[in-house]
Amino acid sequence: MGVFPDFDGLGGIGDLRAVVGALLTFVLIVAVLMLVVSAIVWAVASAHGNYSTASKGRVGVLVSVGAAALAGAGVAWMNWLINLGQQL
Repeated sequence: MGVFPDFDGLGGIGDLRAVVGALLTFVLIVAVLMLVVSAIVWAVASAHGNYSTASKGRVGVLVSVGAAALAGAGVAWMNWLINLGQQL
């Protein structure tokens, strides 16, 4: 006797992948724009001796890199879970 789940009964997996891909694109574009602006603020503030603003620019750079990494990891994790669910 073999009992297996019916993955064709669960609709919308393709739509879920499209939504996750679109969100990844949006997050990555915002992260790159934030990285550019924060790097410029960091450089200008450091050159003028404004260390408080320079530290805020540095934090912005780190946050934007972290956001891009988390977005990429989130999509990879979602794809892994979808593929794992199809193999069960």
